[in-house]
Amino acid sequence: MIIMHVAAASLVFAFAGAVVAVATGPELIGIASSYGPGFDGHPTAMGEIFERDDLTAASRSLPLPCVIRVTNLGNGRTLVLRVNDRGPYVTGRILDVSEHAADLLDFHRQGLARVRIDILFPEDSAGVPDGAPDASQTSQAPE
Repeated sequence: MIIMHVAAASLVFAFAGAVVAVATGPELIGIASSYGPGFDGHPTAMGEIFERDDLTAASRSLPLPCVIRVTNLGNGRTLVLRVNDRGPYVTGRILDVSEHAADLLDFHRQGLARVRIDILFPEDSAGVPDGAPDASQTSQAPE
């Protein structure tokens, strides 16, 4: 077992070729990717239809559903996303984001980015984030 990151009591482990994130604290740091082609229109783990233009993400370990803030550590851009799917299933990655989210975080062309994930809100039974900000909000690091 290899510890990939420890921050604020959050641990990310690699074990037997699989990445397992244990979210016991407020943040996770690791590699994010965008969903590959062919997922548009298919059901997510929550039974919703995946749309590449939605602001959604997939995680192997975060609770479904939840709302997270993702920060691209390479450029400081942040975005609020809703986690509604499981994945990624590629070793070394902790998050898959929609194509639109990857565009807004400015890593779609590169394909991968080192990100920080902060868990903001669980969702209530109606699927509405409890006190969540508008998911379309994005910010950019000062230049």
